[in-house]
Amino acid sequence: MPEMQTTSTITQLRKIISTARKVEGKIGFVPTMGALHQGHISLVHEARKHCDYVVVSIFVNPMQFGPNEDFHRYPRPLQDDLKLCLDAGVDLVFHPTVEEMYPAGFATSVEVNGLTDHLCGKSRPGHFKGVTTVVMKLFGQVQPDLAFFGQKDAQQALVIRKMATDLDLPLGIVICPTLREKDGLAMSSRNRYLSSEERSNAPAIYEALCQIESEIRSKKHSSCIPYREELLARLRSIPGAVVDYAEIVDAGSLEFTPEMRGEKLVAVAIRLGTTRLIDNILVNTSA
Repeated sequence: MPEMQTTSTITQLRKIISTARKVEGKIGFVPTMGALHQGHISLVHEARKHCDYVVVSIFVNPMQFGPNEDFHRYPRPLQDDLKLCLDAGVDLVFHPTVEEMYPAGFATSVEVNGLTDHLCGKSRPGHFKGVTTVVMKLFGQVQPDLAFFGQKDAQQALVIRKMATDLDLPLGIVICPTLREKDGLAMSSRNRYLSSEERSNAPAIYEALCQIESEIRSKKHSSCIPYREELLARLRSIPGAVVDYAEIVDAGSLEFTPEMRGEKLVAVAIRLGTTRLIDNILVNTSA
């Protein structure tokens, strides 16, 4: 088996990919901001199942962080990440600098309207414009056949899929299930910020989601509103939690409609201390 390659330049990336496409075949791509965990590695494994050559990008993208967010303290354990990629069978890791991705004079952005008006888009203005801009650049650089994203970042995955559809990008977007710790907490690079007390309280986020899912399946109410109020109450009862949002929305449009019809995304964002955590579940209300 050939050794994993790494590069930090777009020029070399394109040379390696060009050769790989001729020799290997189908290219799979997993874009990340590093600080990798088993959730990321599950995406790599899924890419390996469907593709002949797997590329992972590691880039902490300044464009998707707000002025008071955690860009400078976001973890960057590159050597640990490279070891995880090697062990997972990644073929190529692309880890560019900010200057490589956004050279002097860079003045272009990509924005998806509509889907970005809700949930994290409402509470983090400009965030998704940063995401879609960097992902569009990465798609142009890697030119994958398939790109893999996690359901934990449900809104991000939908926004990127919409971008790919609207701009006729010749690739498929694969959304993979959320991976969780044994106690239910969704795996996230930001979990490492949690204090021991915050970490012990964090699994209550998923517990609240599961309790609301059970309530929805019991068809106790015909409107989303009582379920949303109950979800809010459960989240607010978590010690130290500050709720950013708790919503039950259409799983395709992310718009709120009170009727319990079709597939719903139950999505939450809360802060424990200085750490913002998101999670969600999908519920088919017709089942």
